[in-house]
Order: sequence, then C-alpha cells, then structure tokens
Amino acid sequence: MIREKHHKGWNEIKTNDSWAIFKIMGEFVYGFEKMSQIGPCVSIFGSARTNPENKYYKLAESIAKSIVEAGYGVITGGGPGIMEAGNKGAHLGGGTSVGLNIDLPFEQHDNPYIDPDKSLDFDYFFVRKVMFVKYSQGFVVMPGGFGTLDEFFEALTLIQTHKIGKFPIILVGTEFWKGLLDWIKSTLLDTFQNISPEDMDLIHLVDNEKEVIDILDAFYKESNLSPNF
Repeated sequence: MIREKHHKGWNEIKTNDSWAIFKIMGEFVYGFEKMSQIGPCVSIFGSARTNPENKYYKLAESIAKSIVEAGYGVITGGGPGIMEAGNKGAHLGGGTSVGLNIDLPFEQHDNPYIDPDKSLDFDYFFVRKVMFVKYSQGFVVMPGGFGTLDEFFEALTLIQTHKIGKFPIILVGTEFWKGLLDWIKSTLLDTFQNISPEDMDLIHLVDNEKEVIDILDAFYKESNLSPNF
C-alpha cells in the first residue's frame, strides 16, 4: 500500500513536470518574438544592491549612455542597482533600454528606465539567461555578487567551448576584478593547466567608459559581425 501511494505521488510529480514544458516553451516563444524585434544590444550586469551614490552605479550609467550613443542598445536584468543604472544611462542617451525582469531577492521590482515596450517578465531563470546570451553583442560586467559571477562564467564557458560565437566580455573595475583574474591565471592556468593560455584573451579588464566603447567598436569592426538575430 505504501509503495502504491509512493508510486502514485511520483506519477503526479512526473505529470506536473511534463505540463511545465508548455510554460517553458511559452516563455521561450515570448522572449524570442520580443527580443528579435529590438536590434543589437550590449548587456550590463552587476549587483542589485548598488545604491545610486556608489561610484559603480554612476560609472554603469555613464557606460550605458556611451553604449547607446555608439549605436547599440542596452539590456539589463531590469531590477535596481547596477541594472537600474544601465537602463537609466540608456534612457538618458535616447537609446534602446531593455529589461529582462524576474522576481528574485534584492530584485523584486523593475526599474522605471526601461522602455515600456521592452520590459519582459520571466518566471524561469534559465530562460532569462538564454535571452541575455542570444541577443547580446557584448557583456559589460560591473562589480556584483553570485548572480553576476554566474553570468560572467556562463558566457565565458559558452564561448570557450564554441557553443556560441565569440563576443567581448568586459569586466569593469580593476580593484574588484583583479584578484579573481590573478587567481584564474595563477591557479587555473599556471598551476593546474585547467584552461588554455588563449582563454585569458576572452576577458578584458577596464576602468572607464571610453575603454568599453573602444573594445566593442574594435571587436565588431575587425570581426565584421552582424546581430545574432
């Protein structure tokens, strides 16, 4: 009897998982249809906890403004902190400002600087992450926490393994990122040889908006690439 109840419960779980596929498919279709109409963008990542007085909030705003003035749009996670700064800079620069929103701790609401027709809501974290990777022409990574590191390393892994085309991954803030990059080089590369020397070339470290734009422009001029979509 116990086994029968357990078996029945397992079937119910499997059924629920099966029906979830349709919701997941719906999110992908919704995201693809909306994002395919937008045009080439650069994603800006960073902490949702960064307040407007923080120097990296102000720098993210300035970088985003420069990005849209250079002809790209800006995509963020749609929340507060660095995401808000990115959308604000894009908005002030008169460019495309996209927000991929999700309900997360420290990220419970979308910010007011997203274009009204470019604010997308997702339930599934992994669907949202696919949108970032598929529709971004570059990643600008500001100081952040686990989520920011997750996005950084996922993009790095996908490019390293040739699952997606190469695009610029730009870390902003030497004081924040240098320790991590030193560890990657000394431990992953030099000591254990878990990565190749050329993998380090996938990462750019900068401290101002001019360097960000120079890297984006040089990469796309040299590569003669068009948008992913």
